Amino acid sequence: MTPLSIVPRLLRVAAVLLRYRLDELVDATHLFRPLKLLRPLLGRPSVDVRPLSRGARLRLALVELGPIFVKAGQVLSTRRDLVPQDIADELALLQDQVPPFPGAAAKAIIEAELKAPIDRLYAQFDETPLASASIAQVHAATLHDGREVVVKVLRPRIDMQIARDVKLLHSLGELAQRWHPNADKIRPLDVVGEVEKMLENELDLQREGASASLLKRNFASGVDLYVPEVHWELTGARVLTLERVHGVSSDDIAAIDAAGIDRKRLAAKGVRIFYEQVFRDNFFHADAHPGNIWVDPLELAEPRFIALDFGIMGSLPEADQYWLAQNFIALFERDYARIAKLHVDAGWMPSTVRLDELEAAVRTVCEPYFTRPLSQISLAELVVKLFQTARRFELTLQPQLILLQKTLLNIEGVGRLLDPDIDIWAVAHPVLKRILRERYSPLRTLGEVRKRLPEWFHMAPKLPGLVHDALQSAARGEQRLLADADSLSHQTKLVHRMLHMMGSGLLGAALIISATLLWALAPQHGLWPPLCMGVAGLLAFGWGWSRGRT
Repeated sequence: MTPLSIVPRLLRVAAVLLRYRLDELVDATHLFRPLKLLRPLLGRPSVDVRPLSRGARLRLALVELGPIFVKAGQVLSTRRDLVPQDIADELALLQDQVPPFPGAAAKAIIEAELKAPIDRLYAQFDETPLASASIAQVHAATLHDGREVVVKVLRPRIDMQIARDVKLLHSLGELAQRWHPNADKIRPLDVVGEVEKMLENELDLQREGASASLLKRNFASGVDLYVPEVHWELTGARVLTLERVHGVSSDDIAAIDAAGIDRKRLAAKGVRIFYEQVFRDNFFHADAHPGNIWVDPLELAEPRFIALDFGIMGSLPEADQYWLAQNFIALFERDYARIAKLHVDAGWMPSTVRLDELEAAVRTVCEPYFTRPLSQISLAELVVKLFQTARRFELTLQPQLILLQKTLLNIEGVGRLLDPDIDIWAVAHPVLKRILRERYSPLRTLGEVRKRLPEWFHMAPKLPGLVHDALQSAARGEQRLLADADSLSHQTKLVHRMLHMMGSGLLGAALIISATLLWALAPQHGLWPPLCMGVAGLLAFGWGWSRGRT
């Protein structure tokens, strides 16, 4: 039951929705319909909403309701597989800007968090903020050594305000889940959960600093993407101090042209950076709208981007990363049968799905796109439509994939702003193939083996005993090794298979360990001897595994 304490806030939400003539949403809840009689008493919005679309009216209503609702609208704009396109396009225009709080309050928070007077921490601190958002605001400052920095400070008591507003969002989500006719498609409680998780991450500025630090390490050269340095001695959970950078927003085409930057080259570089973050590093900026992605106006020979605001970052489980990369490759090569099979093999769809029907559905979505010139194909739009189609086949996606979809939309939007004729496919395909070739190369595999050697050394002495115990247990009838292992002859064959697997496994482990030791302790012999020995070890593993399964 909805607590009485939030009823006034629910009534305010209903009043705002009515004022902006969002009648279809109010009607769907079956709860505030009588309030429509009070519309003449509710006052008028600051603009005439009658000629506006439903998406524009919803956007303006969320802005009036406050920053947490703005954040919810931003998340909802990424769910283009669930939300109508006209509403998603309008919600994508939401800007998270609110009036600033006093600079004196910011100084007090900094001193409490860093446990020192402000003049000891910074040589100069500007109380007038550079920017202000719903969670935090940013101030300019100068260190005692003369370096310029920016200081991000959480709003006073923002954690309590967010907890209260999230509770309200949960109540609204439960109402929508119960009464909205399309609740099974919109899944309002899932959307609220995404908002809650995003806000929880953004409330820890030390986490944001760690994300910035990792992204900077991934692009250490700074040639393609520059990430400001974190000043850890001036950073805590409520305060983040970063190197101050200067640039122009990636959607300010006039300023980019005035600086003499090659926009076509920059756009292609942006697409490449996205695929490197996702598939090379498995750590990507998930809030890459133009306000957070700047262009360095001083780098003309080798244009580069500058990344800002690291509160929302994404990564994928290793398995999902692999399956997603293979899906992209199959999509680039128009291999619809492989796309269908990959979705099932990845576990994103139940194994009962008919692959021929799924393949036909994928082909139906994709073929109309491939009749256009590749430069006119929107990869982001195609991925969204594939997700919508796949939902008919009980597709289950993790939140990380939804975050990736949002980032793909942002990056493609920035790329087409910089170069309307960019061929996303021509840029992305070779980059992704190169990354996969490097990621799954024999040398990288040997490197992973080398890293796991200590773990294998630790487990190796236990392996014979574990196999012996399992065989004894099976011989005493305490454990059935297979559901149909009723006869003695079958169990004998099974024991032989296990012995083959154990013998070849020990041989393979010995060869790989020897190869690693030879590589580490006798590098003067070159790479080929340990490489051949390592390959022999892998072949021994493969032979034993195949003998064990047949």
